[in-house]
Amino acid sequence: QVQLVESGGGLVQAGGSLRLSCAASGSMPSTNDMGWHRQAPGKQRELVARITSGGSTNYADSVKGRFTISSDNAKNTVYLQMNSLKPDDTAVYYCNAGYRRNIVRYDYWGQGTQVTVSS
Repeated sequence: QVQLVESGGGLVQAGGSLRLSCAASGSMPSTNDMGWHRQAPGKQRELVARITSGGSTNYADSVKGRFTISSDNAKNTVYLQMNSLKPDDTAVYYCNAGYRRNIVRYDYWGQGTQVTVSS
């Protein structure tokens, strides 16, 4: 079982920055990935950014150049640095951790942290 605890959300003006953190505890294989998804009111949850245990990253087109995902493997923590925030970035941000064992994908989710960007 994997537990994820997020922190760092809040209210910020457009153009501002926030840094989200997600600390993972529990047992995961060495090959895994962690990421951030978000869900705005009335919209589906979408991937924002993901980083693999090997250091590969991918981002949603809407955040490329503004958000940066990074990880501290020693602390089992993943970060999302969000710059140049826009009102459209307002959402609940969820941390996700996952891995594959044989053909099965296991996913774990944090409780979510609210990010609100005012215009």
